[in-house]
Amino acid sequence: MSIRVSGIRKGFGRFVAVDDVSFEVKTGELVALLGPSGGGKSTILRIIAGLEVPDAGSVAFEGEPVDHLHARERRIGFVFQHYALFRHMTVAENVAFGLEMQGVSPTERDQRVGQLLTLMGLDGLAGRLPAQLSGGQRQRVALARALAPRPRLLLLDEPFAAIDAKIRQDLRQWLRRLHDELHVTSIFVTHDQEEAFSLADRVLLINQGRLEQAGTPAEIMDQPATEFVARFVGEVNVLEATVQGGRAVVGGIAVPAEGMADGAPVRVLVRSYELKLWRDDQGPLVVTRMVRLGDRVRVDAQIAAGQSLQAQFPRRSSLLKNMEPGCRAAIEVTSARVYPR
Repeated sequence: MSIRVSGIRKGFGRFVAVDDVSFEVKTGELVALLGPSGGGKSTILRIIAGLEVPDAGSVAFEGEPVDHLHARERRIGFVFQHYALFRHMTVAENVAFGLEMQGVSPTERDQRVGQLLTLMGLDGLAGRLPAQLSGGQRQRVALARALAPRPRLLLLDEPFAAIDAKIRQDLRQWLRRLHDELHVTSIFVTHDQEEAFSLADRVLLINQGRLEQAGTPAEIMDQPATEFVARFVGEVNVLEATVQGGRAVVGGIAVPAEGMADGAPVRVLVRSYELKLWRDDQGPLVVTRMVRLGDRVRVDAQIAAGQSLQAQFPRRSSLLKNMEPGCRAAIEVTSARVYPR
């Protein structure tokens, strides 16, 4: 099912949570609403679900407006951050709840519940109560319950936020496999960029109620539309520089600054993997620290201009040869973005 969101706006008193947001989701897509906490992502999701009424704008499914439809009439599966399972019901009863509300026959209901428990890897847990499950198991029960009535659209609000890091990583991979199997149009909210980039077909980056950029994970990372996007995604160095002869210059770094006047103060944004450092006794940088991060090494360095930066390399990179804290280093910038200050 395709979705079109057109110019939605929502305020709570004087606070504007969503400010003129428009986007489309294609049938079968898995889309992430990514951005900092409090940016309006969950409000957008709730407006699509019919749980909030926008002050302006509209939502359409398959080209047909649904603004007049109550949440229960929109045939949406909603998975909340904190599961929202019925504590007094067993796993099977929780999953069957939506089917019972639809008046599905007991035979069809039991068959559907059994299929979903198998699909979710919950075989053998049908008779347990939510309190007897792990966090990851409870989240899968919540997802099974949302999928049971065969929704046209699946909405997930920070689905893995309450789960520890290792299980969260496993559940991400599991959810992507599940989506590829079921092809249910899905939108999920997250403030975790790794989660968004590893799961989503497309990412909508939301900040202060506005849509900053929409695109594939690669487009968001490699072609940021605004300074906010460039700062928010990936590990980025922010350096203050001055334009000289069409280039932004700071310490030993000089990168193109097209269309900017000489003497203009600018910010240079460089991701940690867009830098090459190597030991050079005449280099403009001083290495201050080297941190081993699994199969990678982070190098912290001080620029002659008094600013600092970080670069990351594979642990066995030849660029790390003879590099150590206190040594000087040369630098090459493979890519950078320049914004006016």
